[in-house]
Amino acid sequence: MNAPEILWRPTAAAVESSNLTAYVDWLRAGRGVDVTTYPELWRWSVDDLEAFWNSIFDHFGVEYDGERTVALAAREMPGAVWFPGVRLNWAERAFAGKADEAVAILHSSELRELEEVTWGELRGKVAACAAGLRSLGVGEGDRVVAYLPNILEATVAFLAVASIGAIWSSASPDFGAGSLIDRFAQIGPKVLICVDGYRYGGKDFDRTGVVARLREAMPSLEHTVLLPYLDPEASLEGALAWADLLARGEGSELTFTRVPFDHPLWVLYSSGTTGLPKAIVQGQGGILVEQLKTMHLHTDARPGDRLFWFTTTGWMMWNYIVSGLLTEAAIVLHDGNPGYPDMGVLWDLAERAGVTMFGTSAAWISACMKAGVEPGRGRDLSRLRAVGSTGSPLSPEGFDWVYEHVGSDTWLFSTSGGTDLCSAFVGGVPTLPVYRGELQARALGAAVEAWDPEGRPLVGEVGELVITAPMPSMPLFLWGDADRSRYRESYFEMFPGTWRHGDWIEITDRGTAIIHGRSDSTINRGGIRIGTAEIYRAVLESDDVVDALVVDLPKEGTDGVTWLFVVLREGAELDEDLKKTLARSIRERTSPRHVPDRVTAVPAVPRTLSGKIVEVPVKRVLMGADPAEVVSRDSLANPEALDYFVGLAAEPA
Repeated sequence: MNAPEILWRPTAAAVESSNLTAYVDWLRAGRGVDVTTYPELWRWSVDDLEAFWNSIFDHFGVEYDGERTVALAAREMPGAVWFPGVRLNWAERAFAGKADEAVAILHSSELRELEEVTWGELRGKVAACAAGLRSLGVGEGDRVVAYLPNILEATVAFLAVASIGAIWSSASPDFGAGSLIDRFAQIGPKVLICVDGYRYGGKDFDRTGVVARLREAMPSLEHTVLLPYLDPEASLEGALAWADLLARGEGSELTFTRVPFDHPLWVLYSSGTTGLPKAIVQGQGGILVEQLKTMHLHTDARPGDRLFWFTTTGWMMWNYIVSGLLTEAAIVLHDGNPGYPDMGVLWDLAERAGVTMFGTSAAWISACMKAGVEPGRGRDLSRLRAVGSTGSPLSPEGFDWVYEHVGSDTWLFSTSGGTDLCSAFVGGVPTLPVYRGELQARALGAAVEAWDPEGRPLVGEVGELVITAPMPSMPLFLWGDADRSRYRESYFEMFPGTWRHGDWIEITDRGTAIIHGRSDSTINRGGIRIGTAEIYRAVLESDDVVDALVVDLPKEGTDGVTWLFVVLREGAELDEDLKKTLARSIRERTSPRHVPDRVTAVPAVPRTLSGKIVEVPVKRVLMGADPAEVVSRDSLANPEALDYFVGLAAEPA
C-alpha cells in the first residue's frame, strides 16, 4: 500500500527542543542506550521494560521512600508487580518544584468567567480541603466520590484525596441516579462531594433529587459535602457546605501520605451499556509513571504551555488532562455544552486562555466540519501548536480540516487508548511526521501489536489490538472481583496472558497505526472484514449526513444484513440520489460487499455519556433482545435516541 500524504513534519528546531530529544540524549549519556530513531527507541522500551520504566522514574525525579530493587517483580498478566518496596504520592509529584506565582489552572464554565489559579493558591485550597476531609475521618484507602462538573473544585478535591492516600472516583452531573448508583455504590464510599445543579447549553438542571437518591443507595456514606454551584444559596439536609469543609482546614500545611506503588489512586468505570459497569482500579505509582511519560514525551508539555482537553469528570480524559499538573505546563478546564452558543465556543476559549495544546474528540471535529466552523478566521490562535483527537478514529477528512482551518503548521495527533489503562497506547510523537488519517506511532512502553485469530503478529493488515507485555497503569483489579475472574474474562479470554483490547488495528510498515473500530462490531462479508469506522468515514463524506450507525444483522443462509442508519442535516432528505451517493462512497472506500442492504434516516444515534456510538446493544435490540437487558439507559447521553430502534424492532419484519 502506498503511504498517504504527509500533512506535517516537525521543524529541526522543534525536534531539537522537544522533551523526547532531551530524554534520548539523557539515555545516551547516562544509561548507554544509543538509539537514533523513534522505532529503535520504542523497540528498546518494550524489549527492556525494567530499564525503560526505571529510566522514567529517574529522568523525571520521582520522589519516594523505600528501597527500589526491581522495576517489574512479576511479569504475568493479570498480576504484574511493579516497583515493590517503593512508597510515593501522586499529588506530591504534582506540587514538586512549582513556584507559588506560576499559573497552575485556568478554568471557566457556563456559570463562570475564565479565571487563573496559581500554584500557591492551589496549594492553599488543596491543603484546606485535605485537612477538612481528615476531620471527617478520611484516611488511606477510604473512598471519596464526586458528583461534580469539570470545574476547579473537582481538581482541588481530587488532589486533596490523593494527598491523603484515599481513593477518588468521579462522575459528571449529567449522569442519572441509576447510572451513578451502579458506579459509586459498588465501591462503598465514605464521603460524597456534590453540586446542587449545573448549567448546560444555557439551561439549568437541578440535581438535588438525584443526590438524595444516591445518598439513600449508599449505606457506607458517612458525610455529604455540597458545593452550591447552580444556586449560591442551595443547601441539603445533613450536608456540610464546601466552604465550611475548607474552613475546617484553613491555614493548614499541605502534607502527603506516601503509599505503596500499587496503592489505589482512583476508580474509573467502563461505559456500563450492558450490565454493571466495571469498576477499574488504578494505582498511584502506575498512573504516575505512565502519565509522566505521556505528558512529557508524547504530549511534549513544556513550561509556559497551556493544555486543554474538552471532557467531563465522567470520562478518563478528565483524569488525563488533570495529569498535566505533573508537568511545568498549566491546564485549562471548561464545563458546558461544546456547541453553545455555537460551535466556535471552544475555539474562542482557546484564544482567551492562550491554549497551546487543544484536545477534543473526533466526533466534535466532525461536528465543526459539518457546521462550517473556521477556527483560524477572526481569532488569534498563534499560541496553538498542537491539536489532539481521541474517542473514536479521526477520519482523513478530519485531518484535512484541521490543517486547512486551524493551521498548516499544527501538530495534529490522533490517539487511541482507553479507560482501562487511562492512557493512549497509540498516538502522538512530537518528532515524527503526521500521515493523513494515521496515528503516528505506538507509545513508549506499550507493546502493541495487531494479531490474527491464531495469535500471529500482522503488519500491513488489520488484526486484533493486543498488548503483549504489562504496563504500569493496567488495572490493579476490578472492584468486587475477588478471584479476578471478571478481569480475565474482560481482557485475557481470547489470548490468555495477552491483553486483548477489543479494537481492530493496522500497524503499517512505517510504524504508524490505523484504528478500524471495535472488533466486536466488525462486518464480515465473504471473508473481508471491515471495521465500522471505515464505513463511517465513507458515509460522513456526504455533507448531508451528520452522524451514522451501522449494524450487521444475521440472516439464515446469507452473510447477514447490513443496516445503515444516518442522521441528516436540517433540510436534507434521504432520497434515492443520496442513497446512491452513500453506496458509491462505501463501495469505493471499503468494498462492494459492504454496501448496506438497507439505509434508514433516524433522529439521532445513541451514544454513551463519553460520546461513543452504541453499536452492539442496538444490534441486539434489533435482533429482538429485551432493551432493558442489553443496555442501561442511564449509561446513555441521549437515551431517547434508543427509543427509535426499540420501536423499529417491534415492527413486523
